[in-house]
Amino acid sequence: MNEELEQDLLGDIAPEKVCTKRNTNGCCGCINSNRKLTTYDWLHDFPELQNSTDLVEVQFKNTRKGYYLNSNHIELKQGDIVAVEATPGHDIGVVTLTGILVTMQMKKDTHRIDKDGFKRVYRIARPSDIEKYEKAKSFEEPTMIRARQIAEELDLQMKIGDVEYQGDGNKAIFYYIADDRVDFRQLIKDLASEFHVKIEMRQIGARQEAGRIGGIGPCGRELCCSSWMTSFVSVSTSAARYQDLSINPQKLAGQCGKLKCCMNYEVDAYLEAQRELPSREVVLQTKDSEYYHFKTEIFSGEITYSTSKHLPSNLLTISKERVFEIIAMNKKGKKPITLSPEVVKDESQPVGGDILTDESITRFDKQNNKSNNRKKSRNRKKPPVKAEGNNNPEKAELKPAPSPKTNIAESEVKKNKNRRNNQQRRRKRPSNKNNDANPKDSKD
Repeated sequence: MNEELEQDLLGDIAPEKVCTKRNTNGCCGCINSNRKLTTYDWLHDFPELQNSTDLVEVQFKNTRKGYYLNSNHIELKQGDIVAVEATPGHDIGVVTLTGILVTMQMKKDTHRIDKDGFKRVYRIARPSDIEKYEKAKSFEEPTMIRARQIAEELDLQMKIGDVEYQGDGNKAIFYYIADDRVDFRQLIKDLASEFHVKIEMRQIGARQEAGRIGGIGPCGRELCCSSWMTSFVSVSTSAARYQDLSINPQKLAGQCGKLKCCMNYEVDAYLEAQRELPSREVVLQTKDSEYYHFKTEIFSGEITYSTSKHLPSNLLTISKERVFEIIAMNKKGKKPITLSPEVVKDESQPVGGDILTDESITRFDKQNNKSNNRKKSRNRKKPPVKAEGNNNPEKAELKPAPSPKTNIAESEVKKNKNRRNNQQRRRKRPSNKNNDANPKDSKD
């Protein structure tokens, strides 16, 4: 405790010499922390540019940033925890940018300077300052829950999404969402009497709330609004039409309930690619029929046409070069036979071709089946033959099974016997007829 008191006393005398742990493990241009909206300082190797201005960028909880004047000329680097001027008291934040890039960042964010000028950087935060900050930070979640209960008791149509305490604990900022205008004068009185701090109410949109809470998007990555987005541009359904996306609100909406911000990322690329494509209203005329536009693959340049204007019938996909060719022919009064170009055989290709394309992978299956059937027939057990006239199975003699050659010989012998019998019958038939024809001669 004595060391902390000595550090506090020394901090009042020479605050620029009191330092906290800085960003020494990471690279010089970035901050080794999980804070959002960090900016890479690509001019960190130029000390003359770093000392060109006394302005520094300080980031607080989530996406809140501010620009402060280093009037005491303290040597500040990215990642330093500093105590800055606030109304009332002081606030604790992290230095995210120094040097000439601060002025560029201010122009980008369209920062407005107050009438009193820039607020000052007091000192690098002392251990006592950080302890107060951590203690005030621990009150944020129970304060938010209690504030929601008070708003519900007052029957206010609003949602308190987050609470942020100032570094010294003398002020609390309540972020809320409301569709309509809300009269929260009584709410401020109740909150001030409940928590005994100065109350500030800030209205945010649905995208800002999603950025403060965070989450995982359908792409599997962290939400853009909570990781790197600083400004939220309005998104319209025309961005979905340019990209040929189905107008489905459930698929196009993000976790905030609004249209996804990522729909604006590739709109410019789609617009540039569509400039090289033919018009969708042009009807292609052939000798067979007329073809109407049905679908377009913008980046691959393939267009699908249909013979019906409203139904997908006789669909045919061709390249954009072929479409321009047919349009030029139709302007000259010519009509091609079909949409697809004539395929010319290339005789320079080898005769053999590819082995895998000419031969089936399952070409050995039939041979394997035959060999398996043979093995099964060999392994079948032959049934024993019963001995004739002998009831004793032990003394019964087993007759060998007839071979296929003996079966063929027996069948040939039977056929020969049948032929002989038929020939003898044919010889006997004419003699019987003659006897029947001359019965008198036989009696004489």
